[in-house]
Amino acid sequence: MSRTRLTDAKVRDLRPKKATRNVRDTVLAGFGVRILPSGGKRYFIHSQHEGRRIWKIVGDPATMTVAGARDRARGMLASIRAGRPASDEETLFETVAETAFRRHGGNWKESTLAVNRHYLCNQILPWFRGRQIAEITAQDVRDWFASLHATPVSADRSMPVLSVIMKVAEADGLRPESSNPCRGIRRYRRKNRDRFLSDAEFVRLGRALREAGPSLAVPIIRLLALTGCRSSEIRTLRWTDFRDGHLHLRDGKTGPRTVWLSSAAREILDGLPRTSPWAFPSGRTGGPVVGSTLGHAWSRIRAAAGLRDVRLHDLRHAYASVAVTGGETVLTVGRLLGHGDPQTTLKYVHDTEAEADRAAVAMGAVLAERRT
Repeated sequence: MSRTRLTDAKVRDLRPKKATRNVRDTVLAGFGVRILPSGGKRYFIHSQHEGRRIWKIVGDPATMTVAGARDRARGMLASIRAGRPASDEETLFETVAETAFRRHGGNWKESTLAVNRHYLCNQILPWFRGRQIAEITAQDVRDWFASLHATPVSADRSMPVLSVIMKVAEADGLRPESSNPCRGIRRYRRKNRDRFLSDAEFVRLGRALREAGPSLAVPIIRLLALTGCRSSEIRTLRWTDFRDGHLHLRDGKTGPRTVWLSSAAREILDGLPRTSPWAFPSGRTGGPVVGSTLGHAWSRIRAAAGLRDVRLHDLRHAYASVAVTGGETVLTVGRLLGHGDPQTTLKYVHDTEAEADRAAVAMGAVLAERRT
């Protein structure tokens, strides 16, 4: 970190680099200017108060002279030493959070944006609203995370949202560089909810589907089991997405992708009437069948099959498990499921005890032969 006597000319001549950098003033201790990779600049103060590091933005060099910024910084430092830290609306947590959502919202799917907004409003803002973004420490985040121990799923899904907000604060010069207080905080270990179906359970499910009567839910569920797709991908399928014997999904969770169909899956789609742009239209809304309708139908069908603890998403797990135990590689299964990261696919695969026993026997035979 360089130091110099800041002047208007020197601040104007400071050029951005690949990384954010700070230049300290030699006239007023704790005062300086931050130069962002984007070319933006911010006057700041950096001080200590009651053992807490305080970082505040003083102003923008585009609208303030060095002399004016130094005078304001001197007053802010005096307030801090007197125990009266001044509030700045532009650097309040909730203000920066809105900036982060505006900046990243366009990159999130609509459903993801809605979920992230839910976690912001219900899990994050009640704890951090009104706080200066630069004053939030790792201990503050640990305390917040601990307060959500009764809802570990919400805690784990809220943490990345909070981290994005902190990254935006750093990028905009509102926090010291590399100061993200979410870094290194371990997520909750939740009980594994993955559920894999046995051969006998698949037989019971097939029987329940045959006995369910006419319902759009039946072909949807069959396709989920035969493709490993997410329920929203099949439920919102358009006929224009089904061509050349494949599904060409335009808006999957990980972006556009192709779903390869077996003859059994193609037969289901070929047997459906084409009375709507949607493969599974809702009779009430004119759009695709809604998730709650499918959920209610699944509850009845799984109860009839004696599978009350099986979720629709578990059919995706079952598809991956059958593919891997049938000899397909994790990379191939990941492509079938539309995963971008093989580590994600590993969470879906499952080896039965019998398969593990066979593998142990086979390895034992090979190793014993090598010893001899």
